[in-house]
Amino acid sequence: MVQESAPLIGILRAHEAWLAKSTEGRQADLSGVTLNDQDLHGAVLRRAVLSGVTSLDTNFSGADLAGAKLDRGDFERANFAGADLTGCDLTGANFAGAWMNNACLSEASIREASFRLAKLSGARMLETTISETCFRKVDGTLANLNQSRLFDVDWSESDLSQAQFYHTRLQFCRFQGIIADGTNFGGSKLDHCDFTRAQLMNARFPRVELTQCNFRDARLMDADFRDARVRGGDFSLAVLEGARFGGAQLLLADFRGANLLGARDLTAEQLLQSLTDQKTILPSGVHGPYMRHSGAERRR
Repeated sequence: MVQESAPLIGILRAHEAWLAKSTEGRQADLSGVTLNDQDLHGAVLRRAVLSGVTSLDTNFSGADLAGAKLDRGDFERANFAGADLTGCDLTGANFAGAWMNNACLSEASIREASFRLAKLSGARMLETTISETCFRKVDGTLANLNQSRLFDVDWSESDLSQAQFYHTRLQFCRFQGIIADGTNFGGSKLDHCDFTRAQLMNARFPRVELTQCNFRDARLMDADFRDARVRGGDFSLAVLEGARFGGAQLLLADFRGANLLGARDLTAEQLLQSLTDQKTILPSGVHGPYMRHSGAERRR
């Protein structure tokens, strides 16, 4: 229950009046209160203050929380399905196990937060700034993070199938063991990101900048790297059957032990810029290392 003298319904009504600029209105300030198991679906809490609130299992589905302060709040297992959290301050907040399908977190500030095991299918996080935050084991299928900035974010073991990271900046992010079939990273900049053991079939990396990223033991069948700029990076033991590399720069990309069988648009110059060894399977099906004029860059 809310630890305030005024009932919760009165706080909500006064807040709506405040938003309407009524002289009888008052901004909702629920800092530090407990709202466990409350039903606040569809509530209008735009620009409200919920700093440090405890809201375990609370129903915020369809609520308007745009511009609200949710920093340091504990929202474990809360329901934010379809809620609007545009521009919210989520610093230090806990959303572990929360239901956030189709929620909007665009332009939010997310730092040192936890979304472990959260349901984020279809969530929108456009132009969002995220740092030092845990998204381990989330369901992020069809999530949209276009034009966002991510630093030191952990997505390990998550399902990001068909997610959108178009024109996104990702630095020191961890994607170990993710499922991300058909995910789009087009036009993004990825710096020291780790995709070890990731499943990225049909994933799209056109025109990306990849700086010292790790794709060791990843499954990248039919992935699209056309016009990508790869500086260093570990693709050792990765499966890249049917992947596309037209126009890509592969400076010192490590394909030792990788399977490039049937890879498309690879040229002799690209393979000579990269690292291959006797365990590399080249596009023609023969084992490396790649030798100039061997023709092994051509698919059989």
